[in-house]
Amino acid sequence: MLAKRIIPCLDVKNGRVVKGIHFVGLRDAGDPIEQARWYAEQGADEVTFLDITASVEARGTLLHMVERVADSIFIPFTVGGGVRSADDFRDLLRAGADKASINTAAVTKPQIISECAEKFGSQCVVVAIDAKKSSNVMPPALSKAKGETSSEKSGAHWQVSTHGGRKETGWDAIAWAREVERLGAGEILLTSIDRDGTQSGYDLELTRAIVKAVNIPVIASGGAGTLEHFYTALSEGQADAVLAASLFHDRVMSIGEVKQYLAARGVCIRK
Repeated sequence: MLAKRIIPCLDVKNGRVVKGIHFVGLRDAGDPIEQARWYAEQGADEVTFLDITASVEARGTLLHMVERVADSIFIPFTVGGGVRSADDFRDLLRAGADKASINTAAVTKPQIISECAEKFGSQCVVVAIDAKKSSNVMPPALSKAKGETSSEKSGAHWQVSTHGGRKETGWDAIAWAREVERLGAGEILLTSIDRDGTQSGYDLELTRAIVKAVNIPVIASGGAGTLEHFYTALSEGQADAVLAASLFHDRVMSIGEVKQYLAARGVCIRK
């Protein structure tokens, strides 16, 4: 059995870690280098760095910041935000990222997923899916390799958003998850916009639906507020990893506490 992963996330704007609710109302949450180093020391399995305004501002990721974070830690490091081409992807890997995350560009030109997977390997291609529950979803004609699942059966639908949750696409999140797997993505970073920053718990229905639709690892994000939330995302939600931000940034709980709790509940985790 593969061990479940605990991943702190650094949402970065103007060189500072920020956190909000539903992707808005951002507040300062510290220095990304200091935060990354702290998480590595606390036993994080990976660290994710998201330049959350790069796509909105039509610019690349802050490479100098990526380099400084990479030099500060010795655990897997994923970077996202502003990846618009295979060259941008390559630049992030050269700056020290182990994996790069694509969101907006993947939706606007899906071939970037295949191109990056072919050039750099699927293992370092993460596609971020920001999803919001919606009754106004028109599933595109995408691959359905695993057949009917989740929303088709339950009637629930989640719409994919881009540009940091600012732009709705009308695309069904489950159909899109299947397609990114077909195109060569090695992992999905799934964020519930409805739960982001609320500390009300991960969207278990959404997470489980995406996990059942694909054969690649799914990271659950958005809504962590208690130790129980981490457990249910991994057990009921069936996620391969859980990502959280404000709980760790504000020192409400430590990564060590989360791991200890999960181990006591019988979850296979990395020591």
